[in-house]
Amino acid sequence: MEEERARELLRLERERIERSLAAAAHEDDGEISDQADPANLASDLYQDEFDEGATEDLREQLAAVERAEARLAAGTYGLSIESGEPIPDERLEIVPTAERTVAEEERSRGR
Repeated sequence: MEEERARELLRLERERIERSLAAAAHEDDGEISDQADPANLASDLYQDEFDEGATEDLREQLAAVERAEARLAAGTYGLSIESGEPIPDERLEIVPTAERTVAEEERSRGR
């Protein structure tokens, strides 16, 4: 993959993640929670835990972008971190942060 195209894909991915992180930031809606209603408390707790998990996923995705940017700077972007084999451009277009070939990724996930 051409370096400029890779740089553009990673920039777009970073922007998407950063927008999502900003949107996921907890905002106080100003409403006083109904402490006497266990259903409201459970609902709030569930939403907080869901948001926390989503935020952690986004942070992991951002770390993957940073690793990909480092590989781009080092001249190894597009090569598997496992085998050094080229990762097809088609895969990088879909998953710009891909670190392995599809077969290697499936093996690492136990498929």
